[in-house]
Amino acid sequence: MKLPEDHPGRRILNDEIHARPPEALVAPLRMSFLALQSEPGATPHPLEHVADLARRFGIAPPPPGANHFSGDLGPLRVKWENHTEFARYKFIIEGEAGEDPFAEPAIAAVPADWLASLTGRTIVAANVALVRDTGAPIDAEAIAARHFSGNVLTGGRISGGAATAFTDFRIHADGFSRFYVADRGLTPRQAGRTLQRLLEIDTYRMMALLALPAARDLGSALGEAERALADIADALATGRRQSDADLLEALTRLEAEIESRYAGRLFRFAASAAYYALVRRRIAELREERVHGIQTIEEFLERRLTPAMNTCEAVTARQEALAGRVSRVSQLLATRVEVVREGQSQSLLASMDRRAKLQLRLQETVEGLSVAAVTYYVVGLVGYGAEGVKSLGFHFDSGLVKALSIPVVALLMWLGVRRVRRSVEEAD
Repeated sequence: MKLPEDHPGRRILNDEIHARPPEALVAPLRMSFLALQSEPGATPHPLEHVADLARRFGIAPPPPGANHFSGDLGPLRVKWENHTEFARYKFIIEGEAGEDPFAEPAIAAVPADWLASLTGRTIVAANVALVRDTGAPIDAEAIAARHFSGNVLTGGRISGGAATAFTDFRIHADGFSRFYVADRGLTPRQAGRTLQRLLEIDTYRMMALLALPAARDLGSALGEAERALADIADALATGRRQSDADLLEALTRLEAEIESRYAGRLFRFAASAAYYALVRRRIAELREERVHGIQTIEEFLERRLTPAMNTCEAVTARQEALAGRVSRVSQLLATRVEVVREGQSQSLLASMDRRAKLQLRLQETVEGLSVAAVTYYVVGLVGYGAEGVKSLGFHFDSGLVKALSIPVVALLMWLGVRRVRRSVEEAD
């Protein structure tokens, strides 16, 4: 049976849910885990490091473009996964490790020069001991004294009572945190999923906390911005002598600073919220049961991680509220500027109206003077004409002719000027 042509991404998207499967693990074993925060543009790429490690131990390296790899190197197994912000490495050695499984961690079998060449910054380094449960009553104090330097433990029964897990969420002298897991009946796949959840809780917890320093810095900056905004709002409310241009410049600069600071941290806050959601989901998947006298992982992180996440959320809400207040003050200032401009426009129009009236009066005065001047020159011409006619032998009084022509010429000139003015007014 022939199906229609596949979508170009069908197989890639279908296989994505099968990528990075948990390792099948059987107690006893030791595991070392590294989560290295990726550095943009870092070379060589983590894939090249993993390929180099595989070639050192004589196994096939991962194919180009791979984002996960699992291989048996002989003395140990390695699993590598590349994520958006970090790469994580697991090194696994099976078998008994004596009295203290943390004394010889799995990472000790990794070539030191290869380990030193890894790119990125360590965000999590953890050693895990998966041991067989002897069936004896759990002695948390003895476990703490033997493996955790006497620190207060966190943990309990997990996976429906199939295992017991303890940690102190501290970085020990060797630079690693520690997880002690006693297997009471885990299947190999279940053991792999359980250890992966514990390590993901630790990794996502740290990735979520990366936003906390940014939140503290932004909180301090927001306090300064709020005080500056309050000064601008007070200047608007009290009418202090400060030009609108200065207020607008200060407000614009303040808004730009707020947006600039927040834009640089927006991704970090969004990523923090996503990682925190993953932490809570992985904790729920552990299905913890309380061990008497021991705080569960959920309780511990609820009391220690949740306040930090609430701080990040509060800073985000505070920034959004401040941006809204800046917008409202900007609108008020813009309204005030508009009112001032309208008043200035009205004053300008009134001034123009006064000028127009003055010009009209001046024009009327000029028109009267023009009529008089033109009449004077025309009457003069009439006089010259009368003198010329009289020299031809006609007998009349030329002075009387000039005198009689004055009102006639003046009337004609006045009518002519009036007609021109009306024509101009009708055209306007």
